[in-house]
Amino acid sequence: SDLMKMRLSKLFKNAPTTNVTGLCFDSRKVKEGNVYFCLPGIMHDGHEFISQAVENGAICVVYSKELTREQMPEGAIYIRVDNVTDAMNQVARIFYSKPSDKMLMYGVTGTNGKSTITNIIRNIRNLKEPCGYIGTIAIEYGNVRLQPDLTTPDALFLQGKLSEMVRHGMKACALEVSSHGLAQHRVDGIDFDVAIFTNLTYDHLDYHGTMESYFEAKSLLFSQRVKPDGIAILNIDDAKYEDLCKISQARVISYGIEKECDYRAININIYSDCTKFDLIYRGKTYPVTTNLVAMYNVYNLLAAIAALNETDMDLELILQACRKLDQIDGRMEQINLGQPFHVIVDFAHTPDGMEQMLQFGRKIAKNHKVISVFGSAGKRDVHKRKVFGELADKYADYIILTEDDPRDEDPAQIADQIKEGIKNTNQVFIQNRYEAIRQAIESADKGDVVLLLGKGDEPFIYREEGRAPYMGDNKIAKECILKYSKYASECTDTQEEKKS
Repeated sequence: SDLMKMRLSKLFKNAPTTNVTGLCFDSRKVKEGNVYFCLPGIMHDGHEFISQAVENGAICVVYSKELTREQMPEGAIYIRVDNVTDAMNQVARIFYSKPSDKMLMYGVTGTNGKSTITNIIRNIRNLKEPCGYIGTIAIEYGNVRLQPDLTTPDALFLQGKLSEMVRHGMKACALEVSSHGLAQHRVDGIDFDVAIFTNLTYDHLDYHGTMESYFEAKSLLFSQRVKPDGIAILNIDDAKYEDLCKISQARVISYGIEKECDYRAININIYSDCTKFDLIYRGKTYPVTTNLVAMYNVYNLLAAIAALNETDMDLELILQACRKLDQIDGRMEQINLGQPFHVIVDFAHTPDGMEQMLQFGRKIAKNHKVISVFGSAGKRDVHKRKVFGELADKYADYIILTEDDPRDEDPAQIADQIKEGIKNTNQVFIQNRYEAIRQAIESADKGDVVLLLGKGDEPFIYREEGRAPYMGDNKIAKECILKYSKYASECTDTQEEKKS
């Protein structure tokens, strides 16, 4: 992006024709020739760091508050706007040559399913044309794979990455859009061709305060960010369906299971290694087989099928591709080294996600044991802890409570709060997460289901002193199966290809 240059007059009306080398809102990172935006932050206000930005080479300062002469050091052009965030979004869009206009943009929002749906879309769209992906798991386009910091990165980073995608020949992009990202206007410079809503369940209330403001944030994608001639793909079985229909400025396409809709799944059969159902679309029935498992993935798949089919992909081709979709690490990841019991790693950390996983575990365990290992994150929504306990109590036969990003809370106290919901099921607290997983795998018999929930493949854990390295539930599970399982001698450390 060092090659990017543009005249200031292109970015602001009546501004001089000075060359701009880049955009920045962190005064410490400003480089020679940058435009510096004084963003109002939660901790700090960008207006306080103007002199540092100018010292570092900012040629232009965009601000919104009254400034005194002293606060405006010489050597820079000062441009006052009503709202710095809005100005930054618009300027970034122009500076990076409106990248979202050059690609087919899919935006996915909702509590659960964002990563899965965006990955399915990318996976299948790639059969037709190159498609990028930005979300919690990574940023990917062509052969590039980068680690992200936030689900929806800041506007400058986002526009910069989208313009790199265009440069690398991407014709489409699937983007996870978090409620935080919408509330903080990080995607304001992007026009979405397709906006997808998964579901709204109890989550992130620590940030949004109430379910209402959480829904408000999510709904912005449909009321403002999707193009009027675009498509809104909505879950008809979700309680918010009607509300979203009303506010959507785009044409609505529905998907679901319970009611009649545009893309409906019926006759659903869930197995431990695949799912089969009939898709009803325009009065015709299409048999679907997919390697994705669990009921919630039927919803995720319907949303992706609808999004792809509505953007001119052949339905038969889409359904063919559903048979073997890439496994997303840490999302419903089945660890199979030949052991005669199931081990499933999942990122579930909301009551809804937990219940889906526990229900699935119960279903495939039949009359064998369900052993669940989980905790609840520290310094986050406290109310859901007892709910986790109640859910595990309902579906599991054995519960091992452990740490899950405790931050500066005591994992034992968090476990006590979870225990308030556990009335009838045997439970034990093992603070060290590795030891907890080891215990679960050591105690697993033939046909049992071991559920490792909450962290997925995350390679770190947040403790009191900050972010500490962590092996990841999936890697620990593999090591424990080979070292400590009763059946270790029957296992190999090359994951067997699933017999489809």
